[in-house]
Amino acid sequence: MKENNVVLAKSYAFAVRIVRLSQFLVKEKQAYQLADQIRRSGTSIGANMEEAVGGLSRKDFVAKCGISYKETRETHYWLRLLRDTEYIDAAQARSLLNDCEELLKIITAIIRSSKETDTNS
Repeated sequence: MKENNVVLAKSYAFAVRIVRLSQFLVKEKQAYQLADQIRRSGTSIGANMEEAVGGLSRKDFVAKCGISYKETRETHYWLRLLRDTEYIDAAQARSLLNDCEELLKIITAIIRSSKETDTNS
């Protein structure tokens, strides 16, 4: 996987949005626990993709991508919860959920492609 790629750029930009969201949740809503949960999972997506790039083997790469996928699913859950409990408005939730779903699709494609490469080797 190349150092300069779409999933690293998108996951980093998403992490920035999530950090800003967690700051908003603390400052405006005093939702400390929810802010912490979404910050942890939302920033972990890109961190694990960065680790995947530095993986020592294809198996290590796929494992880190798998962790990133799980963190993206968890973040999707927290975003839906924040929307449905009205901590964030529908428009903000929709935008963040769209970004999250795009990351899910990209990471899924990377994992599938990497596993196919393993079976074809």
